[in-house]
Amino acid sequence: MITLVETVGALRFPSPATLTCMPTPQEILEELKKVRYPGFTRDIVSFGIIKDIEIAQSGVTVIVNATPNTKPEILDQIAAEIEGKIAAMTGVPGIKVQFEQAPAARGGPAAMPARRTIPGVEHVLAVASGKGGVGKSTVAVNLALAIGALGMRVGLMDADVYGPSVAMMLGAGRQVRVTPQRRIVPLERFGIRYISMALFVGDETAVIWRGPMVTKLESEFLFNVEWGNLDYLILDLPPGTGDAQLTITQRVVLDGGVVVTTPQEIALLDVKRGVAMFQQVHVPVLGVIENMSYYLCAKCGHRHELFAHGGGKRFASLLDVPFLGEVPIVRQIREGGDSANPIVATNPGHPVSATFKSIAANIISRLAVSNARPPA
Repeated sequence: MITLVETVGALRFPSPATLTCMPTPQEILEELKKVRYPGFTRDIVSFGIIKDIEIAQSGVTVIVNATPNTKPEILDQIAAEIEGKIAAMTGVPGIKVQFEQAPAARGGPAAMPARRTIPGVEHVLAVASGKGGVGKSTVAVNLALAIGALGMRVGLMDADVYGPSVAMMLGAGRQVRVTPQRRIVPLERFGIRYISMALFVGDETAVIWRGPMVTKLESEFLFNVEWGNLDYLILDLPPGTGDAQLTITQRVVLDGGVVVTTPQEIALLDVKRGVAMFQQVHVPVLGVIENMSYYLCAKCGHRHELFAHGGGKRFASLLDVPFLGEVPIVRQIREGGDSANPIVATNPGHPVSATFKSIAANIISRLAVSNARPPA
């Protein structure tokens, strides 16, 4: 039975003179496209949660679909932003935001597509960042290799359609094969199976796609690739919290998420967005990795903190999520990524390789604890 779960906001009635020029529902809808869904860069209209807009002499009523597991504070924030946007429009005498429970569809709530598992894949982990330029793909590649070095069967999916870099770091010299059943066969190097958009387009080709095409490609990479039997599939998400990230978190069962940041304050502000994204879609946050934590001089061995230090650990503590470790800046990491010879694979005895293996072991340990807990 569909019930009204909550009504937020109160009607406000100014003088009758303001009733003469009410905005149309379409004008209001355009204004609501400026309201971001909390924790995402995507707006509430494209999320599909606006059920109806009613215009009356008493004011505007916006009816919003809410899934049963949406937190009350999220609803409060959405209502406040809707009220703020509509109140700024000319001729609106009153505003009412009404939340209704979305009707359940077969297999789950209508507003959320059913999450699927990938046959043969035991665990799926997502590596994310709130902004670009923090070395997320470098961390994802070396983390996958570190998990493989611990004896696990590992795959790596490059989910960044517009700026794919996994293929460059692992090698893109061979052509991707397709089976007679039209399934994609991933490349394999250093014991890691991987797939990336860069394997299908040239280095100088710009991918100019709209959201639906990106969504379809991500689904192909998730469910139409011959991953085989894997202990871990690592997803290198694009930076930010937009359509691509939302598509993945809603379509595949994720066992956990890892957020990559750098020490400076401007990057740490985006950690909160990355953590909030995983929490909003009910994916366990396994922890935060601070990349480029400090520069380790190869000649003198001294440690230089170029971007300050300790911000990732401090921010993880403030957000009440684990801090997984810090990765320094060393020349070998950059050279390994540029030459398709990642440091963990080609120099396993390097201190940075040991750091990645320690972080990998930490993630595996936390994932085991997370899976041991009874479901909420």
